[in-house]
Amino acid sequence: MIWLAFVLLHAWLGIIGLTAPTLPWGDVTQVYREWIESGLNGYWVGIDGPFVYPLLALLPMIAAMGLGPSLYGIGWLLLVVIANAAVLAFILNSRATSAPSAEVTADDAAGFTPDIRFVAAWWWLGFLLLLGPVALGRIDTFEVALVIVGLLLAIRRPAVSGVLLALAMWVKVWPAALIVAVVIAVKRRLAVAIGAAVAAVGVAVIGLLLGAGANLFSFVSQQTGRGLQVEAPISLPWMWMAYFGVPGSKVYYDQDILTFQVKGDGGSVADFLTTPLLAIAVVVVLALAIWVVRSGATTTRVLPALSLALVTALIVFNKVGSPQFMLWISAPIILGIVWQGRRFGAFAVIAAVLGALTQIIYPYLYDWLLSLDPVMLIVLTARNVLVIVLFALAVRSLFRARVRAPGEVPAPVESVVL
Repeated sequence: MIWLAFVLLHAWLGIIGLTAPTLPWGDVTQVYREWIESGLNGYWVGIDGPFVYPLLALLPMIAAMGLGPSLYGIGWLLLVVIANAAVLAFILNSRATSAPSAEVTADDAAGFTPDIRFVAAWWWLGFLLLLGPVALGRIDTFEVALVIVGLLLAIRRPAVSGVLLALAMWVKVWPAALIVAVVIAVKRRLAVAIGAAVAAVGVAVIGLLLGAGANLFSFVSQQTGRGLQVEAPISLPWMWMAYFGVPGSKVYYDQDILTFQVKGDGGSVADFLTTPLLAIAVVVVLALAIWVVRSGATTTRVLPALSLALVTALIVFNKVGSPQFMLWISAPIILGIVWQGRRFGAFAVIAAVLGALTQIIYPYLYDWLLSLDPVMLIVLTARNVLVIVLFALAVRSLFRARVRAPGEVPAPVESVVL
């Protein structure tokens, strides 16, 4: 039954992505395809010139050309189906998800059921449906697949976990934070670090041998010119200022970055502050995690909340906001469901709502948002506030994972049964 749902889901999202007039897979069928066609003609982004993504992002883009440029979108869909099928098979059949780890405490085990892997798998498929065609139509699909498996293997196969997370980092940068999270949370942290280092250095060496030179790290400089993107949580005040006609506030299209941004009084200050605020948020979360781990908390209590806190921090404090960012949240949610069962139910419900709100915004009514329709601004505000709430709840959950001193009264546990 679940595999039939998997096939129907991917067929449905693929059809919408490839045929909807709003071009939800435009990045794939236009931008990605043009990059690869340029490479086949002698100029490779990331090697011969700068690239907005790390080098491994080229691999699925190249593979999608296997059916030819006219069927590039179909080729992409087939690759996504293969990647997601591998993830689903892993969730349903791997020893890492079929039984609680030896590190699961008796308290955690109370929320674990033998069929929890099916709950996690069904939640994932439901989340993809709620998020819509963007869930399959961006490069993020592939690094998220690597992250899901990498996190689930953190305890049983820490070196493999490190390798997978490092490979994901070379598709998009954000999984680098999860490498640090796993190193902090697991007992065999040296194995994680070595696995990640070997994989990361290996990709870098291959890139240099291909002649990438400084272009190997051009994705860093390519992001510095971005302004406040319309969907980012930090952009909300300026979106509303533009709606109310505050002088100097407006939505505009950046021809260099190829994205819609917003500006207005104080926007340049917010733009400047986002990077240090993001760095501070990540450092604070990691410092909290170290303190919690040193108190004696187990990996199964720490890593799901820590991963979710880091991922949501990367969204909340980021001047870039894209619908596919919501896909990142699915990895720590799946980890939390598998390792903590119904204890992670509240997070799973909130993430599902975030997916649904995001699909309303993109791709169907995105033009309404850009024209500052008040209903769409309310939807965007609700979505972004809910991301902030999810971040706060994840940090609280991480704090509560600490092992309390004798005599300390534990805080009540709040959960939503899946």
